[in-house]
Amino acid sequence: MKNMVLFTLVSQYNSVWIPDPDQVWQSAEITKDYKKGCDVLLLQLEDGTELEFPVDPIKTRLPPLRNPDILVGENDLTALSYLHEPAVMHNLKVRFVDSKLIYTYCGIILVAINPYKEVPIYGDAIIHAYSGQNMGDMDPHIFAVAEEAYKQMARKNRNQSIIVSGESGAGKTVSARYAMRYFATVSKSSSKACVEDKVLASNPITEAIGNAKTTRNDNSSRFGKYTGISFDNRYRIIGANMRTYLLEKSRVVFQTENERNYHIFYQLCASADQPKFKNLKLAAAENFSYVNMGGNSIIDGVNDQKDFFETQKTFLLLGLKEDIQMDIFKVMAGILHLGNVGIRAVGDDKSSVNHDDHHLKVFCELLEVKPQAMAYGLCHRKIATASDTVIKPMTKVQAINAKDALAKHIYAHLFSYIVDNINKALQFSGKQHTFIGVLDIYGFETFDVNSFEQFCINYANEKLQQQFNLHVFKLEQDEYMKEDIPWTLIEFNDNQPCIDLIEAKMGILELLDEECLLPQGTEENWLQKLQNNYLNKNPLFEKPRMLSKAFIILHFADKVQYECEGFLEKNRDTLYEELINVLKKSKLNLLADFFQDNESSTGSLNASIKVRPARPGFKPFNKQHRTTVGSKFRSSLHLLMETLNATTPHYVRCIKPNDLKLPFEYDSKRVVQQLRACGVLETIRISAQSYPSRWTYFEFFSRYRILMSQQDLAINNKKQICKEVLKCLIQDPNQYHFGKTKIFFRAGQVAYLEKLRADKLRAASVTIQKNLRCWIQRKKFLEMKQAAIVIQQYVRGQRAVRRVLTATTLKEAWATVIIQKHWRRFLVSRLYQLILVATITIQSHTRGWLARRRYKEMVQDQKALIIQKHVRAWLVRRRYQSIRRFVLNIQLTFRVKQLHKKLDEQNKENKGLLERLTHLSTIHSADTGRFQKLEDEFQKALTQKKFIEEQVKKSKGETEQTLSEIRKQTLSLQAQNQKLEKRHQEQTQEMKEKMTKITQQHLGDLEREERQRRKIENNFQIQKEDYEKQIEALIDEVNHLREERIQLQEQIQGEYLVNDSLRKDIAQLTNEALIIPKLKGDVATLEMKRQDLEMCMQKQRKEMREKVEEVTKQLLGGLEGEELRKRLSPEDMEQLNEDGELWLAYEGLKRATRVMESHIQTQKESYEKEIEELSLRIDNLCEETTQLQQKLQAENNTNEDIRQDLTRLANENMVIPELKLQILELHKQKQDIETHLQGQAVKMKEKMEEVTDQLQGNLEEEGFQRRLLESQKDNCAKVNVELLANVRKLQNENDQLLNRTQNDSAASNKIQHEASQLTMDNLDLEEQVDQKEKQIRKLQDQIKSFTKTIEKVNQTNGNLNQIVKKEYLGMLECKTEDEEKLIKNLILDLKPRGVVVNMLPGLPANILFMCVRYADDINDAEMLKSLMNSLLGGIKEVTKNHNQDFEILSFWFSNSVHFLNCLKQYSGEEEFMKHNTPLQNKQCLKNFDLSEYRQILSDLAIHIHQQFIQVMEDDLQPMIVPGMLEHESLQGISSMKPTGLRKRSSSFLEEMDQYTISSILQQLSYYFTTMCQHGMDTELIKQSVRQLFFLIGAITLNNLFLRKDMCSCRKGMQIRCNISYLEEWLKDKNMQNSNAKETLEPLSQAAWLLQVNKTTDDDVKEICERCSSLTAVQIVKILNSYTPIDDFEKRLAPSFVRKVQSQLNSREDGSTLIIDAKYHFQVTFPYNPSSQALEMIQIPSSFKLNFLTRI
Repeated sequence: MKNMVLFTLVSQYNSVWIPDPDQVWQSAEITKDYKKGCDVLLLQLEDGTELEFPVDPIKTRLPPLRNPDILVGENDLTALSYLHEPAVMHNLKVRFVDSKLIYTYCGIILVAINPYKEVPIYGDAIIHAYSGQNMGDMDPHIFAVAEEAYKQMARKNRNQSIIVSGESGAGKTVSARYAMRYFATVSKSSSKACVEDKVLASNPITEAIGNAKTTRNDNSSRFGKYTGISFDNRYRIIGANMRTYLLEKSRVVFQTENERNYHIFYQLCASADQPKFKNLKLAAAENFSYVNMGGNSIIDGVNDQKDFFETQKTFLLLGLKEDIQMDIFKVMAGILHLGNVGIRAVGDDKSSVNHDDHHLKVFCELLEVKPQAMAYGLCHRKIATASDTVIKPMTKVQAINAKDALAKHIYAHLFSYIVDNINKALQFSGKQHTFIGVLDIYGFETFDVNSFEQFCINYANEKLQQQFNLHVFKLEQDEYMKEDIPWTLIEFNDNQPCIDLIEAKMGILELLDEECLLPQGTEENWLQKLQNNYLNKNPLFEKPRMLSKAFIILHFADKVQYECEGFLEKNRDTLYEELINVLKKSKLNLLADFFQDNESSTGSLNASIKVRPARPGFKPFNKQHRTTVGSKFRSSLHLLMETLNATTPHYVRCIKPNDLKLPFEYDSKRVVQQLRACGVLETIRISAQSYPSRWTYFEFFSRYRILMSQQDLAINNKKQICKEVLKCLIQDPNQYHFGKTKIFFRAGQVAYLEKLRADKLRAASVTIQKNLRCWIQRKKFLEMKQAAIVIQQYVRGQRAVRRVLTATTLKEAWATVIIQKHWRRFLVSRLYQLILVATITIQSHTRGWLARRRYKEMVQDQKALIIQKHVRAWLVRRRYQSIRRFVLNIQLTFRVKQLHKKLDEQNKENKGLLERLTHLSTIHSADTGRFQKLEDEFQKALTQKKFIEEQVKKSKGETEQTLSEIRKQTLSLQAQNQKLEKRHQEQTQEMKEKMTKITQQHLGDLEREERQRRKIENNFQIQKEDYEKQIEALIDEVNHLREERIQLQEQIQGEYLVNDSLRKDIAQLTNEALIIPKLKGDVATLEMKRQDLEMCMQKQRKEMREKVEEVTKQLLGGLEGEELRKRLSPEDMEQLNEDGELWLAYEGLKRATRVMESHIQTQKESYEKEIEELSLRIDNLCEETTQLQQKLQAENNTNEDIRQDLTRLANENMVIPELKLQILELHKQKQDIETHLQGQAVKMKEKMEEVTDQLQGNLEEEGFQRRLLESQKDNCAKVNVELLANVRKLQNENDQLLNRTQNDSAASNKIQHEASQLTMDNLDLEEQVDQKEKQIRKLQDQIKSFTKTIEKVNQTNGNLNQIVKKEYLGMLECKTEDEEKLIKNLILDLKPRGVVVNMLPGLPANILFMCVRYADDINDAEMLKSLMNSLLGGIKEVTKNHNQDFEILSFWFSNSVHFLNCLKQYSGEEEFMKHNTPLQNKQCLKNFDLSEYRQILSDLAIHIHQQFIQVMEDDLQPMIVPGMLEHESLQGISSMKPTGLRKRSSSFLEEMDQYTISSILQQLSYYFTTMCQHGMDTELIKQSVRQLFFLIGAITLNNLFLRKDMCSCRKGMQIRCNISYLEEWLKDKNMQNSNAKETLEPLSQAAWLLQVNKTTDDDVKEICERCSSLTAVQIVKILNSYTPIDDFEKRLAPSFVRKVQSQLNSREDGSTLIIDAKYHFQVTFPYNPSSQALEMIQIPSSFKLNFLTRI
């Protein structure tokens, strides 16, 4: 059956591999199906050459088949269907040359090909990308092997080993170095000892002293090394230990052409000109024979002086101080000078050294030995005989060999000493939990001339190959047992016979040691013994045909011929005792310690064989000849194998692609030679014998679903589907086996399935093409046929017309047409009428039916609307009535309180008015007495006036007598009179002017007083009107109260009316009281007038005029100008102003006196009347005030009764919840009780449910009410109002309930008895009862708190009507002793999830800032400093303790930024005060500048933001690769491929449980929602979203770069689809302007690059233009990794990649491949001032901050 399948595959279009002398294997395509028995196979080479390949018709050995193109370039060679040498070679070549991939898996082996070029795949970003990944998930890499070792160590607590092997120049040292660097990076220790740096620093030192340039490698390791890296129980590096094997000591004294000595010598020579190395007396390397044998001592691109500086730094890092370093450099310099010591021959059997030799002196000076002794020791040796010891001179050749042996031994000891010091520096004090060993050892070697070194190396590789084979079989067996597949023994080439040939008893090594013990032993004798024992007896041992002193061993890798010359000398490794004695006496302690008898060094005579770093050192030299190099190497090798067998090994095989060190050049001959030598092909051969191809059921189902029938797909179990299909596809059941999670195929079966799949697809393609081409041709044929028919129709018609065209024919034809027209019209018309009638009938019935149905629906809808209307109206009325009752009660209580308050104010005002009236009455009585006194004085003045008139009469006669005399004198005085008249006129004019000015002045004063009076009256009138409006408004509001308040309303209204009349009367009294000062002025004027009259009678006549003028002025000064002008007639005014005779003046005086008397009399009478009226009004006011006081007292009594009732109802209301609970329980439990009790219980339940609903509504509004009550300053009053409303509303219902309960006490007892029985039977209701009890307790606590609040308010205020409204300042007082409690309750113990929903954004930050404001306001620096330090410390502590809690970090990041904005907003700086309200500007900090704390808080916020971002990234990172790359968001687009052994096994169900793009979107939505709930600024949310999107894009793109299996066109479509989902999410969250979309641009361009055509030059140009966000290295990497996922996709041509690369050479975007996913954008904190008023902020009770006091 197997041969039949093979013959089926050897068919046309398939390809095979044929041998080729240049390329080893060459591909050829089969041009004709092969038939059994044919002797040739027709082939065609890739260059088009036809070839007939001969085939043995009997054995039918056909050439190996080539794998399908889909399998070419696979990450794992075991995924290939055909596992053979050419398939492996081709796959490695495609990956290395075309895809530039240097790593490939081969089962458990990592094949690493040296690129001879720096490749950007070893950065820290790559390390982090591979960290935590499963083996096989990403492209092969040395980091993947290191991660697998580290993961297995952590999971299984088992030690691990990484075995790196390969020939010189293959890159072993670099691979081992990168593996150690990986461990040092991913397992950072917490100590300050920098253990990782020391471990890595050991590599430069060992490379400097153990690596050298060879013809194959510029940095070839010339020793084997096993570095064990120790880890603690937390898997962090704590130390390391190094073992070395087989140092190539001969290189110290000899190098072939184009090779160098060890690097350290050249580094030392390059630094010889430094001052501190002058005493070494070194020069250029060309001047020393030990380092100039290779010719060229310079390596291109290597700076020895710079490397020497790095070597010194690493020496210091590892604890080697400068004095020790100088001793080491002295020894090395001494070796160089020793090589230049000249030895001359003295005769044939003697030699000597010149004592004056410069280099000898320098050598002895540096090593501090005696030159004479050294010169003597170099030329003489001591021979011990049975009886004596003989000193024998040596020939020149022997002396030179002794000198070289001395140099080699000194360097070997120095090498061991440095390694010992490295181990000491890497020692650790703690206990080693586990370790990972990295073995950097030489691979299998075969040269033209092979000696003892190659023999030891190949012996070690035989042991390692045996261990590798056993491990491979163990893994295979474990895999088979895991999948429940029977294990069958597989044949393989066991190399145990070869190992026995070397190390068994009487083996090659034992015979060599035996020959070395003989004094006269030679290589010829040893070879003879070998031939006697093994030639023709052991098939692995052969004798060469040409050479006589050689032998051949058949190793596992190849046949190797060894030259016997030098075997004994190298195995003995002899150093003469004379030289050792000289070195023992050296004063250089470092050198002397190397050769002491009781050495503590870890080395041996052959210091390169270092078994254990801490083992005891050398034995005395005279016994060391018993221990040979071969025996030591065998012992150390056994120890190494024991260590490897105790660990889990991981294999890295390094391959050298060419001998010319050309980058990415592939020499097939050299590669196949190394593959055979390193065991890779043996692994392939072993795998091919079993089941090399392994597919999961899900992979098989996805890949080969096309081969399944509909009947097969109808089965629900996909595992069963795979089994049924395979039975049909592959007839031989031995070619596959079903495991638990995988299907195992033998070699070639996957290729057979691929052929079936390709045939099915090819057949389907042919069918599609056939039908499509058929349709196209048929369509074209039908079009042509139709065209031909039309042409024929017209042609035939034209011919017929021409044939029958006559006049008669035309007429008949025309008549026929007319007849046909009318007949057709008639037929059509009749048909139309019938159709019209039928249509109308159908339409009428249909429309009727539709109308009736619509009418019924409308009727039903109308009825439903009516029902809904009434139901909704009932519900709304019910709701409205309950709300209206609630609101009315609140309004009533509030208005009553306002009225009480106004009554109290009115009482105070009435008391003030009474006091003022009393004061006015006392003043009025005093004024009455004064007025009586004035009347008496006025009577006295009248009597005096009468007396004066009598005297005037008496003097009249005397005046007449004197008239004559006066007349006589008149003439004489006329002249004087004329002069006086002129003078009088002038004076009169002056007086008129003065009078005018005085009059105007008085008029102006009167007008100003009048305006002031009017203004006062207007203000009073306005106030009066406002007050009346307020009263009317209150009256209107009171009218809406209940009827029980009507009486109180009328009393209050009456009182307000009385108060209004009182105010009017008081205003009138005030106006009348203003006249009293005028009366006082009049009385004073009369008294002055009387005095003036008395003085006027006593003075002379000549002075009468002046006296009259003075009296007139006084009268004018006493009276107002306006009144005087009204009371005096114009004539009187003229007489007063005239200058005439004395009697005229007298008459004027009399008339003025009469005017004054009449004026005073009228004023007196008016005053008496007004006083009487005022007295009556005062009496009335007193009576009304008394009545008002009585009414107020009654109201106060009434209010006191109301308060007592409130207290009583509040106490009684405590019983209501218990009563309600009992009624509810009784109602639920009692259904069989009498109907009347049931009805009463139902009524009780309904009423109590109303109470419960109201109370629950109160509870729901509690948070809002508390904030409202605290934001307003009359919280206690509103609480009282709500309680009054609830209590008054429930009072009547409570009374009714109490009455009913009293009336039905007997029934209640019975109900309680039955309830107790029912309670025992209904235990399932306990949970509901408990919940109700909790609610009732809450209500009770609320009522108690309300009651306590009312009592507290009553105690503090004394009266409900005298509540003073508080004004808060937006500050909180926090005492010093309460700081710790504040930080604990508000920061440390606050749980955001429980309080954030109902909390103002940034509330904790506002509370903290209000406390800071208080400390600033009281100017307490110590308190402010302590508070700021405490809150900063608290935020640090809570974020440190919850550094992985996203919600807490988000919450405190938001509050930190809010607190920072508060410090800025209220700092008082102008730039932050622009958007503040005036009140906020008043609330700015006054005394302290907190700019330093702002900086500290900003740094803290940045730190929290970093933690916050890190937590989000850690949670999101595991979802990115599965969701963005692996999950199929577009079902059916991707097609599964085989994954090989490295891919983790997973069943179909496990594949379905992975993360998807929905998981990423859900996580992003959770982050976004949480940040919004925490009140985070929108700009900060945008920055966070941008960072997360950058992480998604970077990780996805990095994995795309590192996963060749993801670089396909279909995967590009998947990525583009997932990006669209992310963009849609940004749009939904309104985050388009967050620049998050731009961070996905590189990923979007990479997805486009995978989908775009990649064939023409235009495509090259488009790629270079479109992929602007990708670097040139990234573009080339994607193109190199592009892999067709199906046979019908074309593989990308290497020439196309080279064209793109040449176009991108002009770019200067660096050589970075991996995007740094840990890069964080700089966070900026936007300044957004808060509009929240600090004085309105309320503190929830859940914060437990009752100790804070609002200021």
